[in-house]
Amino acid sequence: MTDWIIQTISELGYLGIFLVMLAESIFPPIPSELIIPFAGFAAANGDLSLAGVLITATFGAVVGMLPWYFAGRLFGLDRVRWMADKFGRLMAFNADEIDVAVVWFKRYGPLIVLFGRLIPLIRTLISIPAGLSRMPLWIFLLASTIGSLIWNTFLTLAGYILHEHYEAIEVFLDPLSYIVLAVVIVLYIFRVVTWKPSANAK
Repeated sequence: MTDWIIQTISELGYLGIFLVMLAESIFPPIPSELIIPFAGFAAANGDLSLAGVLITATFGAVVGMLPWYFAGRLFGLDRVRWMADKFGRLMAFNADEIDVAVVWFKRYGPLIVLFGRLIPLIRTLISIPAGLSRMPLWIFLLASTIGSLIWNTFLTLAGYILHEHYEAIEVFLDPLSYIVLAVVIVLYIFRVVTWKPSANAK
């Protein structure tokens, strides 16, 4: 995957960064931890500008989040609640718990989206509840842009400063994706085992 990322950015420049970040936002297994440091390395070499990398990477990430947001918004909360009571154990949530989650998301949604952009895997999944709770699009875009810009700035500067040793970033950050994935799987299994139907489930 690293070779493909390097080749895409090397050959297509800003367009390559946009396309790879777009794919990363839609398909979580593609980690930005491998993408942006190389773009920062290219900026340090003078092949790209630092500002151009940040703008393009953030734009690609935000655009890639929109399909998941609209999927959640179009699918609708009522359908999810019905599915939670019908296939609750597989979903690991019942309808009552979804209602509570939506209340919390409506209250703290912008902060949840913003900080969720800093966490591998979660940065993609967080778009779904944002759509389900019908978070206003402009708020979703603003929070997503700020969160993505913070993360992209950190990774770009790391690649820019480390320059030719940008591969060292992968050694530290790439395992983070697997750790988060493992935690999500463990939590899911725990929820499946301890799941109970909602009070109004039939």
